[in-house]
Amino acid sequence: MSGMGAAGMSTGTLPATEVRTMFDRIAPVYDVMNRVMTAGLDLRWRRLAAEAVVRPGDRVLDACCGTGDLAVAAARAGGRVTGLDFSARMLERARRKAPELEWVEGDLLELPFADGSFEAGTVGFGVRNVADLPRSLAELRRVLAAGGRVAILEITQPRGLLAPFYRLWFDRLVPLLGKLLKGGAAYSYLPESVRRFPGPDELASLLRQAGFDGVEWRTFAGGIVALHTGRAA
Repeated sequence: MSGMGAAGMSTGTLPATEVRTMFDRIAPVYDVMNRVMTAGLDLRWRRLAAEAVVRPGDRVLDACCGTGDLAVAAARAGGRVTGLDFSARMLERARRKAPELEWVEGDLLELPFADGSFEAGTVGFGVRNVADLPRSLAELRRVLAAGGRVAILEITQPRGLLAPFYRLWFDRLVPLLGKLLKGGAAYSYLPESVRRFPGPDELASLLRQAGFDGVEWRTFAGGIVALHTGRAA
């Protein structure tokens, strides 16, 4: 799991303009880092996220789309997909993967869509980095039609036996690996962004406060990744 999704965001320690520059810089190594850090499992997690909320014919927004893997999964689930990201370099790579989809440069905190524009919304490894998490969730709710479904896939911190391995992997090995790849040094921010992010219970509560009901979540890889789903009330 990398920076794994950009949008109008700040890690909480960097201005949004610097974060945009960071995501532009890591775009060339983004997919490689995702595959290496997850042993390729991130593609399966994205597929499960898409299948959890996308129905054939749905208008789907994939926010913080990065290089487009979750948007592509949503399209394969039958959605009419719009991918949004604030990194132009990420979007360039997304367009090359799936030129038939709609790709929009924009900000998750100020989505350029009318109320109720979509039946489903997805975010893969992106909300962890937004400057204002409640506002981003409220924006997702605003652009979903009543009854619309949301899926948020995000890194979380496991407890128990996997915790020491997790800390070794994310605090030490991932930043080191990033430094070996051109543009990958930005991955040094990853451990801090994960530590700041709310746990699954708190994120579920924030989703409810933003206007979603039926909120549920499940974890993958021993609790390292959580998938939250809900419906627009």
